[in-house]
Amino acid sequence: MDAERTELAGADILVEDGRIAALGGGGPGDRAGWESIDAAGCVVTPALVNTHHHLFQTLTRAVPACQDALLFAWLGALYPVWARMRPEDIFVSAQLGLAELALSGCGTSADHLYLYPDGVRLEDTIEAAATIGLRFHATRGAMSVGESAGGLPPDRLVEREADIIEDCIRVVDAFHDRSDGAMVRVGIAPCSPFSVSRELMRDAALLAGDKEVRLHTHLAENAEDVAFSLETFGCRPGDYAESLGWVGDHVWHAHCVELDAREIALFARTGTGVAHCPSSNCRLGSGVAPLRAMRDAGIAVGLGVDGSASNDSGSLLPEARQAMLMQRARLGADAMGAREALEIATLGGARILGRAGEIGSIEVGKRADLAIWDVSGLAAAGAWDPVAALVLCGPFTVRDLFVEGRPVVRDGRLTTVDPVALAETARRRVARLAS
Repeated sequence: MDAERTELAGADILVEDGRIAALGGGGPGDRAGWESIDAAGCVVTPALVNTHHHLFQTLTRAVPACQDALLFAWLGALYPVWARMRPEDIFVSAQLGLAELALSGCGTSADHLYLYPDGVRLEDTIEAAATIGLRFHATRGAMSVGESAGGLPPDRLVEREADIIEDCIRVVDAFHDRSDGAMVRVGIAPCSPFSVSRELMRDAALLAGDKEVRLHTHLAENAEDVAFSLETFGCRPGDYAESLGWVGDHVWHAHCVELDAREIALFARTGTGVAHCPSSNCRLGSGVAPLRAMRDAGIAVGLGVDGSASNDSGSLLPEARQAMLMQRARLGADAMGAREALEIATLGGARILGRAGEIGSIEVGKRADLAIWDVSGLAAAGAWDPVAALVLCGPFTVRDLFVEGRPVVRDGRLTTVDPVALAETARRRVARLAS
């Protein structure tokens, strides 16, 4: 996924101290003390990058009350359940979601935690990410406008805006790592224009500028979202974002299904990024985002699985396939190819997280975040093009995943947690929430 989208056959990758030290040669002359990994019959890609998730939702998948609901009704059905979550629920839910991401070849994930019931803190997710071994971008979300003030969330799930800003400062100061190869970075992320005030959106943007961290929210997710913006603010979502400082190369918005041509031009001109969530958009009936138009305009676009309650899968490679197929369904079979979909899933995500100089491609000097895909089995049998097979065939589970040169998945199994024990813990947590 370098600038030329180079593909090497029969090449070696030398990893040393968490970085890619050499590429294409025969490895070190003296192999004593080195571990050698045989990837014959495999395709090696950069580890995938997930740019939008709500990990707390992994314990609320396939909930009957909202399986067939549009966005606002879906939220209304789930808010009462999420209000009963405890810190240990958030931790386990994040572990579960990140483990699923790892098995789908994802090495870096952003997360948007926007509710904090019963003592929940952002570090509940940060600590969970450390147990799995993924590179993690935690964003401090928030909701401040409840039902009594004309917002969507119940009043018991909203926070005082002064408290929100104070905690944003706390978590950035405590956890944001600015160093090259950082495993944890923190962003500021009011949930959405329909759950926070204009003042909080503005203050969050100012704080992010002061702290030099990234900004994230939901925008133009569906027709309801746009109608709310027009009725409440008297303008379209893109205009609202621009008026409050929510455009720029440090900003990325989730979904953007209903961006019009003028808003696309605005995002392209300002370097504003987009997290494209194709399966969630389908699941909630939100529509088909103008991905082809955004890419052609030069917008940095990455993929997101979105909340596991609106997908309801947490696997990232299928999102690349879904993104490609949805553009083809709307625009024709030549609208997007498999390799472009893989680029969006890797380097595209790295760009909008501000990490393109470190991850997203296999190049000397970059971090050793690598995914090894076995294409010798039934899933790709008969495929003439093993790279395109990752998107066109499958489904695949990654054979090996390395993050910062450290193994997270080996031979299709997680190395960091026991998946059987994790699933059992999750079942117990779900039983409490459901009761």
